Amino acid sequence: MHWVSDILVVLLASAAVGVCRYVSGDRFWRENATELWRRRPFAIAIVGAYLLIALMDSISWVDPASDANALTSGKPRTIIDRLFVPETFTEASYSAPLASVAFYGGQPLLHPGAHLLGTDLLGRDVVYRTLKGVRVALLIGGLTSLVVIPIALLFGVSAGYFGRRIDDAVFFAMTVLASVPTLLLLIALIMVLGKGTVQVCVALGVTGWVHFCRIARGETLKLRETDFIAAARALGVRDGTIIRRHILPNIAHLVIITFALSFTALVLSETILSYLGIGLDGSWGQMIDQARNELSRTPVIWWNLTGASIALFTLVLAVNMIADAMRDVIDPRTRREG
Repeated sequence: MHWVSDILVVLLASAAVGVCRYVSGDRFWRENATELWRRRPFAIAIVGAYLLIALMDSISWVDPASDANALTSGKPRTIIDRLFVPETFTEASYSAPLASVAFYGGQPLLHPGAHLLGTDLLGRDVVYRTLKGVRVALLIGGLTSLVVIPIALLFGVSAGYFGRRIDDAVFFAMTVLASVPTLLLLIALIMVLGKGTVQVCVALGVTGWVHFCRIARGETLKLRETDFIAAARALGVRDGTIIRRHILPNIAHLVIITFALSFTALVLSETILSYLGIGLDGSWGQMIDQARNELSRTPVIWWNLTGASIALFTLVLAVNMIADAMRDVIDPRTRREG
């Protein structure tokens, strides 16, 4: 079903192009985008590189020429797979970065000096595995955040603005979910739904919306008592228009901060799940989990942990830097010269 992934990539790319066109056509967002680029060009470039790698690992097709090879016959391969050709780019076992001989035994490698970060226990190139983990991290962090935030906004703003029974119902749901330990609830949901990318995203989404919903509710409770909201009501402005034009713009900075924090927390949550054996195959969390025992070897095998850790740290740092700059640019109360 690789064609489903290809269709989703095309749809997401089309949506991204539409957003870019809207931003370029609107003066407010165009100026903010220009200011954001001025403040954080390096972080934006890093995130763009990660997105490009994820895109290259999402588009796959079956090569007719692979029918002659039993290992690749009928199997769709992505651009990343074709760059590294994992069926022929592997070694027998561990090899150090840029080494010419195997780490144990000293036998000559099939590809001497070609493995920038060495190979793991099964002889797989660490750089290849690290690049394959980019797509998983962006799916877990980005896609789940894009699902969690709208749900939290819907419930939080509705509860804070309308109050009464809507507020009671939302607050009851938040209290019930908050009373259950997040990790236990997450494990239970994954055990029920099954192990997979979609299942993990759904489980993380169910457990991740409560915190921001509470923040959105409290901020909306404060904003609905302000003078400009009272003036809008006196002029007969509809509730939907007030929420769209006054409430949501004033909590936009909270959305940005929450996205950065939730992105980080979700990616790290997957690492914890991998430690418990219910994470996703090919993720950085799985690489870090497999590297635990390697640190106790003599001599220490450090490169498998280094590849995943550096990739994870760089992505999280870049996202937080961009979110911090976006918050300063969009929120007029904290706008300052960078």
